[in-house]
Parts: sequence; C-alpha cells; structure tokens
Amino acid sequence: MTRAITIICESFADWETALINATARAYYGFDCRFAAPKGAPVTSMGGMRVTPDLALEEIRLDEVDLLMVCGGTVWQSDQAPDISALLRAARERNIVLAGICDGTRMLAKAGVLDHVRHTSNSAENLLAVNYAGAAHYQDVPHAVADQRVITAPGSAPVSFMAQILRTLGIDDENLTAYIGMHAAEHNKVR
Repeated sequence: MTRAITIICESFADWETALINATARAYYGFDCRFAAPKGAPVTSMGGMRVTPDLALEEIRLDEVDLLMVCGGTVWQSDQAPDISALLRAARERNIVLAGICDGTRMLAKAGVLDHVRHTSNSAENLLAVNYAGAAHYQDVPHAVADQRVITAPGSAPVSFMAQILRTLGIDDENLTAYIGMHAAEHNKVR
C-alpha cells in the first residue's frame, strides 16, 4: 500500500490536495494521512476544521512513499514551520515530493527545486525565498514532474493529481477517465 502524508497548516488551501487524496485513497487504496505542526487541529481557508493524524515532528520517513506540502497563506508568513530538513531528508531517500501553490516555496527553500524542472504560482513567488533553482522554473499553468518532484500552481489540482499518480507508476484507464471528466468542465467555460 502506498503511504501518503499531506502537510497542512493553519489556513491551508483545502481544494489543492483534495483531488489527489480522494482519488489515491478511494480508487488506488493509498493510506492517506495528514500532518500539522504539533498535531494541532487547523482550519482551512474554506473554514474546514481538521484534526491531523500526526504531528509534523512525528513523521517517520521510512513509513512514507509520498510527501505533499499543501499550499496556504502560512507559507508566506513568519508562522510557517521550517520543514526544510524534513524535505531534504525525504529527497535523499528518493521519496516522491509534491508541492502546490505556496507549498512550492518550502520545496524551494529546502533546496529541492535547485536541480529539477518545476513551477509555482509565479517565478517571483519562489524568488522570495532566495533559492538557487530559478533557471529550472517553468512558466506553465499545469503541474510539472521531474525526478520524483511534482510542483503546481494553486490553480492546477487536477494535473497535480495526475502527475503524482504517474510518478508513482499509475497511469491507467481510470486516471484517463478522471482527467477527462475534470477537463470537460473547462472546455465549456466561457
């Protein structure tokens, strides 16, 4: 069973990792868990109150296949937990790492994006953390996967989900149908 942990903090962007967690758990049998600083309950930007499964400090990387950083306003503030050491250690273990929206800032801050193609909400969003990977930034509206690292702007939860699953070796008819279902909505928007 694939074991996934999503890092969430106060005011996390609840829609950004909802698709990957729901799809991975319901259709592919992942063990999806959530971690927050000190294991304390957090409230999403949408007002959803979540009691995490574990504290950030309790994450055991030998029990993780996928580690995701959900976006949210905290990552641009002084209240953001410093998870750089955790992310570097996960990268050294070849654990799939994923960040969406401002969660990409933490990957950049940890040095994870220094040598891989990546994206975010904007190039300026990452330059604010003074990282060394600007030459690898991709200015695209969808998720980017490279060397087991997946990044996406906050507006791309569908391609974020797809790239994570593909990186984990899942690319079947169910995934194609699910992507098609979500893409159909955007073909009708005027």
